[in-house]
Amino acid sequence: MKGMRAIDLNCDLGESFGAWTMGDDEAMLDIVSSANVACGFHGGDPATMIATCRAARDRGVTIGAHVSYRDLAGFGRRFIDVAPSELHADVLYQLSALAGVAASVGADVRYVKPHGALYNRIATDEQQATAVADAVASFPADLPVLGLPHSAIERACAERGVRFVREAFIDRAYLADGSLVPRDRAGAVLAAGDEIGRRAVGMASDGVVQTIDGETIELDAASLCVHGDSEDAVAMAIAVREALSEEGIRIEAFA
Repeated sequence: MKGMRAIDLNCDLGESFGAWTMGDDEAMLDIVSSANVACGFHGGDPATMIATCRAARDRGVTIGAHVSYRDLAGFGRRFIDVAPSELHADVLYQLSALAGVAASVGADVRYVKPHGALYNRIATDEQQATAVADAVASFPADLPVLGLPHSAIERACAERGVRFVREAFIDRAYLADGSLVPRDRAGAVLAAGDEIGRRAVGMASDGVVQTIDGETIELDAASLCVHGDSEDAVAMAIAVREALSEEGIRIEAFA
């Protein structure tokens, strides 16, 4: 979106589980404006959910429900061939769990962002996109969905009167059609040294991104994502925030 002077910066957080620690949530919460909090299906557990919601509340960071397939072993990155009715129920269950936890510490869930394989699947799968959109629409709060531009989930949300917010990924490579390069392909995941700051400015200010093949494509996004599980996630987030600030672009939550 050319000329944009404010943009959201979101990150996947609260993904630690039991004795397994994922990412540096405390550091990331000092940088981002929105936190996609895992709801227990791909990562996160009750104690982690409470701690993450409390930490986000203390910093004024907006909380979103990071819903996924029921896939702890695969960190939600494997496609699960689940019936639409079951997926609908799973999304509602995760939303309800995080909303209850957030309320217990005086915070609110303000949006929904699907995770991993579910995120990628509902970009093209109309049936599963419909199940997710229906679940969000039936939840007793008016929550927007954060997702990939021009996707099946965007269309499903529009049909149900659910607000859809387009996002772009700082640390993921793009194909010419605007979809993400599959993680198993070389160069799919970017690092802090890959001109991340300049890339973020191009997305936020000019609405463009360079694809993995060197082509420049338009990318209309109101939120930028940095994955919290990357080794250099904090360094990337800092580089992005500094680059945007230097261009006079504010970091501001969309919800």
